[in-house]
Amino acid sequence: MSAGEDGTRIQALIARAGLASRRAAEEIILAGRVRLNGRVVTELGTRALPTDRLTLDGKPVVAEERIHRLALNKPPGYLCAMRDDYGRPLAASLFKPAIAERVYNVGRLDLDSCGLILFTNDGDFAARVGHPSSGLVKEYLVETDKPIPADFARRFVAGIEDEGETLKALDVAVTGERRCAIRLVEGRNREIRRALKGFGLRAALLRRVAIGPVRLGDLAEGSWRELSAEEVASLTATAEGRR
Repeated sequence: MSAGEDGTRIQALIARAGLASRRAAEEIILAGRVRLNGRVVTELGTRALPTDRLTLDGKPVVAEERIHRLALNKPPGYLCAMRDDYGRPLAASLFKPAIAERVYNVGRLDLDSCGLILFTNDGDFAARVGHPSSGLVKEYLVETDKPIPADFARRFVAGIEDEGETLKALDVAVTGERRCAIRLVEGRNREIRRALKGFGLRAALLRRVAIGPVRLGDLAEGSWRELSAEEVASLTATAEGRR
């Protein structure tokens, strides 16, 4: 059906299916990748009824029955991806069979790191919270294989040049000979590990313990929980305010 008062906007349906944020869904629609009852639609105001057939790249768009916003304590050795050609264990598999819906990670946590990472099937939530400009502070606890040099904290906060990028922490607190707490705002790929490498150090343990207002707390490794309404509101408010 065409745009009108009845039905739901198709970009909202794509987001509810966990396929993209509403903003990204609009770009998908404009690119001609969406069909409604077999006809390509490129008008952003187009709405669909429950009886209509909506497809993206030929695959049905089916709204998820339940929306999830989840906090997982990822163990080391689990990959944050939806598939892996090498057969490594996927972090998303830890939600099965309790979560029937397809959920995906918001942001990154590398294979060898552990701790807090968010998962969702809400495209809008993922786009807001996972955007590099969200302004969400992420906190990590690090244990190194060698003693931490006296100037590591100061130089990481000031900025370390590496491979054409500036690695820069919000703050670093050295809590022991081989232990420190690091807070990042706009984390780059493997930023802490790269910063340590510049000082001849390796992370024996790298655990994320907080993302904005969400803290790992006593959540057991490999376990997960739904975010509270207050946590979701605070995450989105911080992200929207920063952007």
